[in-house]
Amino acid sequence: MNTPTPSVPLATDAVRRPRVVEQLVRGTPGSDGAGVKLTRVLAQPLQRRLDPFLMLDAFGSDDPRDYGAGFPDHPHRGFETVTYMITGRMRHRDSAGHEGLLQSGGVQWMTAGRGLIHSEMPEQEEGRMEGFQLWLNLPADEKMCEPWYRDIQPAEIPQFDLPGVRVRVIAGQSHGVAGAVSRERTQPLYLDVHLEPQASFAQALPASHNAFAYVYRGRLRTGGREVPVRHMAIFGNEEHADGIVLHAAEEPARALLIAGQPLGEPIVQYGPFVMNSHEQIHQAVEDFRAGRLGR
Repeated sequence: MNTPTPSVPLATDAVRRPRVVEQLVRGTPGSDGAGVKLTRVLAQPLQRRLDPFLMLDAFGSDDPRDYGAGFPDHPHRGFETVTYMITGRMRHRDSAGHEGLLQSGGVQWMTAGRGLIHSEMPEQEEGRMEGFQLWLNLPADEKMCEPWYRDIQPAEIPQFDLPGVRVRVIAGQSHGVAGAVSRERTQPLYLDVHLEPQASFAQALPASHNAFAYVYRGRLRTGGREVPVRHMAIFGNEEHADGIVLHAAEEPARALLIAGQPLGEPIVQYGPFVMNSHEQIHQAVEDFRAGRLGR
């Protein structure tokens, strides 16, 4: 597998007034699909607080019994899914005939729009499977758009190095490096930040954007709090703050740093459907039962 060539940062994101951590959240163990074990980090009670983000699941296991059954055919409507693989292989298929293979270090960015039916099945029988799935809301006037997806290979994800730090830019822009994906309305920032012991990373960010970090290796110090592994730090939206600073402790650390522009619209979720009203949810269920979803 090709290793992405590090990009050269074009600018320095100076942060003089870092945001503080408003809340620490430990994910809840659960399962989804055909019994895949996972940790739900961002769940429905936090959707309004972290608008435009709807959900974040983390999964990781060396035991094929925890992931082998995968996620057979299931529907979606009204939002985007971003699946990021740290380790492992996942085969995607959808009702429109699209198919792709998600590999270690790769991303699948899918816009469900008006609806589709798809499956995500592990393409391995042993070894470690680890990654994340993030749900990103769509604006009301885009919820019924044509479905779209892109498989982003590891070498296509821009990355750059700073002293003691490597950053993969999945979406948005960091230090002058543009990510693999951009969205005008929600302006998502999705970074995978790797820090060596005692290294620091600063990311400039508008105060209006909701933001959180999820630590999946080691531990971090940020916003006046210690953030242990498998915890999410939700950052405040102080008007005077101009960004976020992450500090590694005496061991290496890795974290997802995610932020976006809130939509400020009603959120009504029923399982795999996320719309703006109960009437739209009823229509989504009816369309699914009648076989109209994904056509």
